[in-house]
Amino acid sequence: MGNAFGWPHLLIILAVILLLFGAAKLPALAKSVGQSARVFKGEMKAMKDDDVSSTAADNKNNSTESATTTSTASPPSSGSPDKSA
Repeated sequence: MGNAFGWPHLLIILAVILLLFGAAKLPALAKSVGQSARVFKGEMKAMKDDDVSSTAADNKNNSTESATTTSTASPPSSGSPDKSA
């Protein structure tokens, strides 16, 4: 119950891939997979950086809002724009 695929299985799978795509298309396929992985990694890093910066900004805004918050109640809105103005 070790590995699901042994070396013979992997060689057969690689041979089938070679037959399906052809030797000429494999370098282009590998290049596009590498570029896709690089773009995905960059986007994940950007999302992580945005999350960190937005969390820091939210923490800063929350600390300044709590110091300047007053207890004023606003009337509930009716959900439709005021047409009398």
